Amino acid sequence: MPTLTTRLYVVRHAWAEDPGPGIDDHARRLTKKGRRRFTAFARHLEAAGMGLDLVATSPLVRTRETAEILAEVFATRPPVVVDALAPASDWQALVEWTIEQDAARVAWVGHMPCVGRLVALSIGDGSAAVRMQKGAVASIRLDDGPGHPGELEWLATAGLFAAD
Repeated sequence: MPTLTTRLYVVRHAWAEDPGPGIDDHARRLTKKGRRRFTAFARHLEAAGMGLDLVATSPLVRTRETAEILAEVFATRPPVVVDALAPASDWQALVEWTIEQDAARVAWVGHMPCVGRLVALSIGDGSAAVRMQKGAVASIRLDDGPGHPGELEWLATAGLFAAD
């Protein structure tokens, strides 16, 4: 059992190019506005006291770009690609991976509807899902470590700070 509380931040990727004919969903990038808004949002979270030790990301481009913004703003090591965060996320594999990392503050960057399900599973309600806007961040306090029910401390969106 961990001796320290783990803070898990579940993050939905920021605003990306629209899907469409001939566009590979895996290669969709963040828009300029999405990158700008999420960077500003991450800076507000950092100024408010949020901290990160490790950022895990889905292998898809838009999540990797979102994770890179987090790593830069929070001055952590580069994001780690974790296949279990790809669409149809594998919660158990994520829990096991997170335990192996032995980090106190971890972000999982993924996709809807998976991130909503990951939040629900992390607080002990596998029958529900939380709807999250693009770029939203959920903070979950895990007193007994990953894999045990935690407490949703807050869920924030970039709209709280957006000027546009």
